[in-house]
Amino acid sequence: MEKVKLTRELRVLALAVLAGMAIGIGGVLYLTLENKVVGALMFTVGLYAICAHGLNLFTGKVGYLVNKPVSYLITLLEIWVGNLCGTYLAAFAVRQTRIKGISETAQAMCRIKMQDKLFSLFLLAIFCGFLMFIAVDGYREVKNPVILFMGVAAFILCGFEHCIADMFYFSAAGMWSGGAFLRIIIITLGNSLGGILIPLVKKLPAD
Repeated sequence: MEKVKLTRELRVLALAVLAGMAIGIGGVLYLTLENKVVGALMFTVGLYAICAHGLNLFTGKVGYLVNKPVSYLITLLEIWVGNLCGTYLAAFAVRQTRIKGISETAQAMCRIKMQDKLFSLFLLAIFCGFLMFIAVDGYREVKNPVILFMGVAAFILCGFEHCIADMFYFSAAGMWSGGAFLRIIIITLGNSLGGILIPLVKKLPAD
């Protein structure tokens, strides 16, 4: 039987959808567990799966933008769309099961985001993007999953905003709207700025 071959673009998109689903699984864990510290740590299962299997997560890739050609922006957009599709699919599937009750918890979280100021969300997203780059790049360098668990748990417990996780929460809550989409865009921009800070400064010439 002849093997199915994917174009580069379809492969990027497929790996991004899977990454979105992995984040969705992490989101289910967080929404299910009453102990938020444990939930924050267990959320990282999703990011560990992404890093271990080379899946495409926007917040794990955007930090490398400063060292890539301009065409990398198209790849990032494709990954973002794939992540959105993956988180939506994960949330839709969960809402068809006996654990659909987590939607109420997601709704409470999303109401807080909807009531927050856009600038507040942007700042919280910068911190998250900063931590995400540290976690993902650290794992890439030393292959130690501990840095993933610490980085993700830190941004969750601090209340920082992660655009892909928020895609899942809005989908699980069934609260998509124009205002929700605007907030995802603002959070995406904040995550992007936070993610490129370290690579950008390191790229600046020194005396």
